[in-house]
Amino acid sequence: MSKLSIGQMAKLNQISVQALRLYDEMGILKPIEVNPETGYRYYDVKQCGKLDMIRYMKSTGISLKEIKDIFEHRDITKLNLVLHEHLKSIDHDIQELELQKKAVKKMIDSYNRYLKSPQDGTITLEYIEDRKIYSSMTDINFYDYGIEAYENILKDLRQDMEKQGIPEVYYYNAGTTIFQDDFLNKKYLSNEIFVFVDQDCVSSFLQILPANMYACVYCDDFDKEKQYIVKLYDYIEQNQLIVIGDYICEVLTELPITKTNKREMFLRLQVPVTFVKK
Repeated sequence: MSKLSIGQMAKLNQISVQALRLYDEMGILKPIEVNPETGYRYYDVKQCGKLDMIRYMKSTGISLKEIKDIFEHRDITKLNLVLHEHLKSIDHDIQELELQKKAVKKMIDSYNRYLKSPQDGTITLEYIEDRKIYSSMTDINFYDYGIEAYENILKDLRQDMEKQGIPEVYYYNAGTTIFQDDFLNKKYLSNEIFVFVDQDCVSSFLQILPANMYACVYCDDFDKEKQYIVKLYDYIEQNQLIVIGDYICEVLTELPITKTNKREMFLRLQVPVTFVKK
């Protein structure tokens, strides 16, 4: 077969006729002959080698415009530079996809925990493993202002994380802290907000919440937090537990389906405790 019609060339190479027409229009792969009367294009079977190269280069992410430029200049050095740039781009895309994967897994884990968590008001005693956090201090006491201040603090936290190079994927399920002395003195004072990060997250600004037994109470409404803290106090006293660390209000889940304009959160209020030794 000396000449192949465009349809035969397409079938032989399992490519669309439209792609061959585009390659012709761009000057990347022109037919060996075009019938002046019918406009039919004809190819030589030996052109399959060049077509294979076009398709392979395209599969690496090189644009058709770049492929044309490489073919026209026949410059291997340029091709090598283009390939190295694409390798950097692919590595960046992989990192972005890994972060997206983490974000999706975080949401899945969050909703699974919500579905399996005790109902609102339930008090538990739980062993919680080490957790790593990124925290930021604020100038105001969050409890003096309520949810509006919380929203502003969250925005400040996001900006702070960005400055320190903490990926935005961790801007999820934030928490607030009442330091141990203030909690023991029954002061509603919180100047620290934080987010949980993965154990493999690296930054000099991270802290570890050590593994401990925690007295916890589950809460389905931000506005109930103070009254549920009282429940924690009562539980700790009744069971003769000793508080050994800071109180944490952890957002287990933020629900995307809301009945109001405010955030709908499911919280786990918690404080590390130990037992009185007899």
